[in-house]
Amino acid sequence: MKKTQHDLKPVIKTDFCLSRGRTGVNSCVLPRSVLSIFIGSMIAMSLGSCSVPTKKLVDTQTPQSQTQPQDATEAHSEAVPPPQSVASAGDPNFIVAVVHKVGPAVVRIDSTRTITSQAPDELEDPLLRRFFGDRAPSEPRQQIEKGSGSGFIINANGQILTNSHVVNGADTVTVKLKDGRTFKGRVQGEDPVTDVAVVKIDANNLPVIALGNSDVLQPGEAVIAIGNPLGLDNTVTSGIISATGRSASDIGASDKRVDYLQTDAAINPGNSGGPLLNIRGEVIGMNTAIIRGAQGLGFAIPINTAQRIAQQLIANGKVQHPYLGVQMVTLTPDIKQKVNTSLGVNLTVDQGVLLINIISHSPAANAGLRIGDVIQKINNQPVATIEEVQKLVENSKIGVPVQLQIQRNGQPAQIAVTPAPLPVSSQR
Repeated sequence: MKKTQHDLKPVIKTDFCLSRGRTGVNSCVLPRSVLSIFIGSMIAMSLGSCSVPTKKLVDTQTPQSQTQPQDATEAHSEAVPPPQSVASAGDPNFIVAVVHKVGPAVVRIDSTRTITSQAPDELEDPLLRRFFGDRAPSEPRQQIEKGSGSGFIINANGQILTNSHVVNGADTVTVKLKDGRTFKGRVQGEDPVTDVAVVKIDANNLPVIALGNSDVLQPGEAVIAIGNPLGLDNTVTSGIISATGRSASDIGASDKRVDYLQTDAAINPGNSGGPLLNIRGEVIGMNTAIIRGAQGLGFAIPINTAQRIAQQLIANGKVQHPYLGVQMVTLTPDIKQKVNTSLGVNLTVDQGVLLINIISHSPAANAGLRIGDVIQKINNQPVATIEEVQKLVENSKIGVPVQLQIQRNGQPAQIAVTPAPLPVSSQR
C-alpha cells in the first residue's frame, strides 16, 4: 500500500536481520568499528514498489486452464529456445490477441488501513497547551489510508496472486474484475520476504491465467504487462526481458529473497501484483518494483518463485524461510586490506564471504560462528558471493544442519549450523 524506499548497499547483506515494515522489529545494528569500513563504498539508490501511493482520506477522532498452482516439487518442462515474438505469434498484432485472452483475469485490488498517529511531544509543553488551548490534540488520532494495486486470478474459485505490499496491514480489501463486478477480498496469506500474497474472493467460474515457466527465460524475449497504474484500469504495455537473475542487492531491496526479472515494459505505481506475460499469454512474472528516477527499469518476481510461495500460503497461510543470523560481505582484496588494517584481523584468503556480525541467540551464534570468519563452502559447494550464500541458505531445510567450511585466523574449520525459521513479525 505504501511506497517504501530502500537504500542500496551493494556489499553488506544480512541473513536475515530484519528491520521490516512499520514496526521496526528484529532490527540489527552493525558494530560501529565494522560498519565504518564500508560507509565510503555505499551507493544510494531509491527503489519504489509499484502500488499506488497511499492517500489520506479522512480523519476520525478515536485502509490456460483453470488450475491451482502446481506443486513446488513438480519438475518444469525441459528448457527450450526462447520464442521469436512476431514469427511465433504469426501476427504482428499478437499483443492484441494476448490481451483479449488474459485481460479478463487481471484484477484491480483496492485496500484501506487505519493509521494511528500520536500527538507530538512538543504539544505536551504547558506553554504551548496554554497557547493552543482546547485546539491542541491530546489524544491519538486515526487516519484511513487507501492504496491500490493489481493482481491476477490463478484459480476459477477465486484465488488471486498479488504483492504482499499491496495488501499488507489492510483492514479491507476490494477486488474489481474487468467486467465491472466487485468482491470483498480476504488475504489468505502473505510473505513479505518474497513480497507475494494470495487473496481469496467468493466467486466461481472465473477466468484464469495460465502460468508459464520463468526458468527458461532469456534476455530479449518479448513481454507484456497488464495492470492498473495510477488508477488507469486495464493498461497494457510491452517490452522485453532486459535481464534475469537480478539479486535483491542489485536493485536495492536487500530485505527480500528474490532473484528478479528486469524488463523495460512500462511499470508504474498501481502495477504492483499485475502479470508480466510472454507472447503466449502465460504469466512469467509478477510486476513488483521500479527504480525511482529511472526509465525502463522495472522488476518482476519470477512466476516459479511466486507459484512456489503461493502454494505454501494457500496450504499454511504463511511461509517459513531458513535463517542463520549473520551479516556478511563479499570478500575482495580491497575489503581484506581494509579489515586487516582497521580491525587488526588476520585475513589470509582473498575470496569467500566475510562475516561482519553475528546475531545474538541466532543459529549462527549457537553454532559458534564468529565475526571475521570467512565462509568458503556450504555443504561442499564453493561460495564466493553473498548472493550464493543466500541462495543456498534459502534452499536449505529448517532443522537440518548445513555444513559450513570456513577460514578462521588463517586456519580451515568446519562448523554445522542448523537453520531456524526466519523471525518475521506479523504485519496484519
